[in-house]
Amino acid sequence: MSSAHPLDDATRSAEPPRRVLTPSQLNAEAQVVLEESFGLIWLEGEVSNLARPGSGHWYFSLKDARAQVRCAMFKNRNMRLRFAPENGLKVLLRGRVSLYLGRGEFQVIVEHIEPAGEGALRLAFEQLRARLEAEGLFEPERKRPLPTLPKHVAIITSPTGAAIRDILTVLARRWPAATVTLLPSAVQGDAAPVELRAALDRLARWCREQPAAAPDVLIIGRGGGSLEDLWAFNDEALARAIVACPLPVVSAVGHEVDVTISDLVADLRAPTPSAAAELVVPDRAEWLLNLRTLARRLSIASRRRQQAVAERLRHIARRLRHPGHLLRERAQRVDELDMRIRREWTRGFAGRQEGLRALRRRLQHASPASRLRRGSETLARLQRRLKQARPQLRIDREQERLESLTRRLERAATATLARKREQQQRLAGTLNAFNPLAVVERGYAIVSRPDGSRFGSVVRDPDEVSAGETLHAHLALGVLEVTARGRKAED
Repeated sequence: MSSAHPLDDATRSAEPPRRVLTPSQLNAEAQVVLEESFGLIWLEGEVSNLARPGSGHWYFSLKDARAQVRCAMFKNRNMRLRFAPENGLKVLLRGRVSLYLGRGEFQVIVEHIEPAGEGALRLAFEQLRARLEAEGLFEPERKRPLPTLPKHVAIITSPTGAAIRDILTVLARRWPAATVTLLPSAVQGDAAPVELRAALDRLARWCREQPAAAPDVLIIGRGGGSLEDLWAFNDEALARAIVACPLPVVSAVGHEVDVTISDLVADLRAPTPSAAAELVVPDRAEWLLNLRTLARRLSIASRRRQQAVAERLRHIARRLRHPGHLLRERAQRVDELDMRIRREWTRGFAGRQEGLRALRRRLQHASPASRLRRGSETLARLQRRLKQARPQLRIDREQERLESLTRRLERAATATLARKREQQQRLAGTLNAFNPLAVVERGYAIVSRPDGSRFGSVVRDPDEVSAGETLHAHLALGVLEVTARGRKAED
């Protein structure tokens, strides 16, 4: 076995000891080196590969024409921004160089970001405007009309600014009868949006709890200023609170050239606070002039109406007759009608009496007794003639003829009475055949529904009767009340 060379041993003893690192240790040390070496830096580039997961953090790449770097902006930082970055937007950001330990990726932890070449406020305004417009909050159909004669005006603005003085001056000059209520609020700074929303909440509660005493219309606004000064009126939550306000809202923020989100969502935009006051209330002088004009027109119309009514009354008075004349005419007319009725009744009664006498004469003439009397008279007349003539043979013939005529007359009378008696019996039999009581006498019964009449409504079909219905059975010696059980099945 050979021994080690002395030179190799000396070389190994001169080498430093090995330091073995894990990937986690290497990434951690590299992270420390990067963060200590660079510190806080500013970067400018174009946003790409933007991702917004549910955690609220933002992840994107910042690139230029030749390279890119990964960036991360956590929720506690990006929630303070007034705009949202988009892919392709050129931005300027401030952050710290770092390393993502899990994958060993080089990245920048962003603390602040702003648009490059355009202000963040202007970009945030345009983004919010586009979003609210897409929701339809700027549509004219949603806007409410202002009251014609407001009794109570609410104002949300600063109690110390020039805007409140301008509004009160105009209201006092144009419509001093209106009650004015100031809901004070800051109109500039970070606290302004919160105070403005709180004032709107107080107004909404007022309208709910005391609607009778609540205002009719609201003016919200302030005087002019820079975009930063007016930024409180570009708050999204404030815009939605204005939309939800139960009263018509007039927004008067800044000067005529200044436009805010509050102006766009309000029911009416005024170029200045003074103009808002002029839009909310009518002009007293103009109304007084209109009232005087209307009063004159009403007076003229009233006089003309009175003259027309008076002329019509005079015309009616000329045509109107005294009631006494009308009563006398009506009384005379009643007398005439009464006499006509009496005449017609007398004439009709006399005619009916004459007709009755004629019928009585005809009846007497047609009766057998009358015919016998006429025959007896004829016989007596003939006997008188016979006595005067005294021919015995002719007397015998006439006697025989008389006896024959007498027998024929008796036979005719007897036959006539028999025919009449037979006809009467036949009619009585027919009548008796149709008499329901005759059927009952033979042992039958008539079933009917009681309806208040003597026999009621006769039942012919069993299916017309309901089970449990009360019916009347008419028998020969009385009426039996029965209860139907239903149709009997046929054997």
